[in-house]
Amino acid sequence: MKIEIRRMAYEDLDEIMEMEVKSFSTPWSRKAFENELVNNMLAVYYVATYEGKCIGYAGMWHVMDELHITNVAVHPDYRGHHIANLLMEALIAFGDSDAYVGMTLEVRVGNYVAIHLYEKYGFTKLGIRKGYYQDNGEDAMVMWKELKKNA
Repeated sequence: MKIEIRRMAYEDLDEIMEMEVKSFSTPWSRKAFENELVNNMLAVYYVATYEGKCIGYAGMWHVMDELHITNVAVHPDYRGHHIANLLMEALIAFGDSDAYVGMTLEVRVGNYVAIHLYEKYGFTKLGIRKGYYQDNGEDAMVMWKELKKNA
């Protein structure tokens, strides 16, 4: 499977929304993604494509000297093919290419697959946000990864 990773474009939004709805119980709106791409100068988003179709995406914000991962998703039909790994590697490479000290994210405490993925890339548990997820009150695990400082 030849997967390509590239920056997300406005034209990707139809496929992004399909994945968003299939991946999350409280999906972001199309307007939220449009805002990220058009107005949020702190946002960095990547897509994974296979034969020209978006099959995964990941995004983050860069704030001062830290990066905050906002979302990672892979189309259900393509899970298990290490696509999330490629997306994580793209996010981390972005962080390592500049003077960022670290990356952070929140993940549902019950999302063991995602937690395992993040741990594989050096993220460690920093704390818990009680009742963070509005759909069911589930706690979020806050995770952190140190990055190379290229100052």
